[in-house]
Amino acid sequence: MMVIVAICAMVLAASLLYIFYLPGKLYLGPEKTRASYLRERKDAVYENLRDLNFEYKAGKVPDADYQSLKSSLQDEAATLLAEIARLESKAAPASKGVRS
Repeated sequence: MMVIVAICAMVLAASLLYIFYLPGKLYLGPEKTRASYLRERKDAVYENLRDLNFEYKAGKVPDADYQSLKSSLQDEAATLLAEIARLESKAAPASKGVRS
């Protein structure tokens, strides 16, 4: 009986160690900036527009839904492009002053 309890305790300890142990240094990937996030979102919106056009031409989306979805996706794309342009125009003067 004690052997079974000891084995269960060791399995539990090993499981908890395996699940919750974090190595000293984790690589989380490159840090995302607001501009890179906006570019990724813009690409996703453009892909959604392409898919919507394909579905509409295939006859799977009614006219009213197509117009509504297309309009909202285009509005989102315009908003994203405006913010990307604003961020890039802010960064441009800062990089002009840097000389190599």
